[in-house]
Amino acid sequence: MKLAIVTAYPPSKVTLTEYGYHLVKHFRLQDQVTELVLICDKTEGEKDLAFTENGCKITVKECWSFNSYGNIFSVNKALNQTKPDAVLFNLQFLKFGDKKIPAALGLLLPAICKFKGIPTISLLHNILEQVDLESAGFTENKVLQKIYNFIGTTLTRFVLASDVVAVTISKYVTILEKKYKAKNIALIPHGAFETPPTPTYDLPAGPKQVMAFGKFGTYKKVEVLIEAVELIRKRTQEDIEIVIAGTDSPNTPGYLDSMKEKYNTVPQIRFTGYVAEEDVEKIFKDSAVVVFPYTSTTGSSGVLHQAGSYGNAVALPDLGDLSILVKEEGYRGEFFDADNTGSLADAIQNIITNDTYRRSLGHTNYTAACSLPMSTIAAMYLDHFNTIIEKKSPVPKFQEEQA
Repeated sequence: MKLAIVTAYPPSKVTLTEYGYHLVKHFRLQDQVTELVLICDKTEGEKDLAFTENGCKITVKECWSFNSYGNIFSVNKALNQTKPDAVLFNLQFLKFGDKKIPAALGLLLPAICKFKGIPTISLLHNILEQVDLESAGFTENKVLQKIYNFIGTTLTRFVLASDVVAVTISKYVTILEKKYKAKNIALIPHGAFETPPTPTYDLPAGPKQVMAFGKFGTYKKVEVLIEAVELIRKRTQEDIEIVIAGTDSPNTPGYLDSMKEKYNTVPQIRFTGYVAEEDVEKIFKDSAVVVFPYTSTTGSSGVLHQAGSYGNAVALPDLGDLSILVKEEGYRGEFFDADNTGSLADAIQNIITNDTYRRSLGHTNYTAACSLPMSTIAAMYLDHFNTIIEKKSPVPKFQEEQA
């Protein structure tokens, strides 16, 4: 099978970049996939394709850009040139831009592929019905929220034109089937990016690292984390380093620079900037706890699955999708009230002051991550593609006559 994947890809800073990397990494290991066509955004650096030596050809088409009005044409052109047997879209609602028109045009692509007769699966990481538009940083204006919801409903219908729409949380299946009367929804879990050898759960010498990972500024805020650690420092004698690993969200440029300025007197705080794929393992393994300083959730959490893969204890807000994900996939952590500094301080303190408890959480999360490796997820997608292709195949004439 010649499989095209439409996704952001490292060193891109666009959302779902890491997930795109791991999709490619694991699809290439599937015997059925003979060629991967990577239809990705344009970046200045080299694409990370260090694993191309495994027999599967990888063709790279850098053809779209965040907030470009021409993405619908350039992606369509790339598909016409490469002629894939099937296409997988790695999507969320602001995948192609944070401006209304480019974002909307990009989400028309699954419907176009379906119209062209290409077997199409759209992986939808979030649905607008489950996003708190104000907390997630979209808009506080109630009228605009209604407009966003109307536009979101319309665009969801276009995405639902795919042969299959894959979602990662069971609640999404229920909502899409009930609201849109959809019959083509598949529950395919997020999956763990890596399944490294069983961790030792030991920490490096020195301060205990309290780490947050991701793209910050919209619904991921570092203020509550920094202030919570400051509160723990006043309560205890714990030696703690705050590690902010990642970059600004594309929607909030300059956010982390403003945080550096605001908290420039806070000791032992480190802003790593962009974390290259080869450095991800170390930054997780060095952490005593991975914190999710979220004010809202917008779908399944890649960071939670990464933390599980490396045997991390986690502190996370008791919010919609995260709570559901933890219960459905067997993760454990210390929950806190979002935006509540004292509650987050209690959660972090409970973990870093009790090493037995920290190790227990890490072990549980590692076990949960290992139960759904990305290799299994890739195979699930191929099963769905095979079913789609089978249905699209014309019935031989002699079978029609017999029928």
